[in-house]
Amino acid sequence: MWFKPWKKNNVDVMDRIAMDRLPRHIAIIMDGNGRWAQKRALPRSMGHRAGVESLRKVVKTCSKLGIEVLTVYAFSTENWRRPKDEVGVLMTLLTEYLRNELNELHQNQVVIRTMGKISDLPREAQHELELATERTRDNKGLILNLALNYGGRSEIIEAVKSLGKDVLSGKQRIEEIDEERFSEALFTRGLPDPDLLIRTSGEMRLSNFLLWQLAYTEIEVVKELWPDFGQTALLEAIKVYQKRDRRYGGIHTN
Repeated sequence: MWFKPWKKNNVDVMDRIAMDRLPRHIAIIMDGNGRWAQKRALPRSMGHRAGVESLRKVVKTCSKLGIEVLTVYAFSTENWRRPKDEVGVLMTLLTEYLRNELNELHQNQVVIRTMGKISDLPREAQHELELATERTRDNKGLILNLALNYGGRSEIIEAVKSLGKDVLSGKQRIEEIDEERFSEALFTRGLPDPDLLIRTSGEMRLSNFLLWQLAYTEIEVVKELWPDFGQTALLEAIKVYQKRDRRYGGIHTN
């Protein structure tokens, strides 16, 4: 069974958050796998494997809560600079995750979606992503949006090029380009902007992630390294989010 009862000290953890004020879209920068392994004198690959288990827990929790979208920063355009062996491990873990989890994800109505330059990934990874996105395309549950070979600046440049082509071809008048039209040219087209961004490991930066979409997102930086992040930590981050006063540049009046 994919979902098991959640109990901690005989208290249902669902009681710890307001179910009527959940974020529609949660984005996560999954940071700290290498440091987690280093602290335990383990190879970095073991940290990445432990991180996959955290991803499983977070996906299940978001699905059960009824979160609409979960976007995870799985592999950035800058990650190619890492040692070749480590990149190979990350790609292997991606294919393993999709193969091992696809049936359960599909049964639980999860939609798998990707953003980034997927065509630059190894062919095996591309194949598994194609299978997963096609099989889950018509599901009605959580959208699991995997940011792979993704960079926020690159995404914005690609959007500008796309809109420029439309202007040159006469499909679009330059005066008609506004924030809504620009958003439609991004990889996240059709999705709401994130309400909550979580970054693990205590690092205080965006790391080229969703630079346009995070304009009014609530940011929560947590001390846990990604392999230590799970159901409880996610619920705590949501609790913090629910205490925020979201004004979108305005003020609240009584």
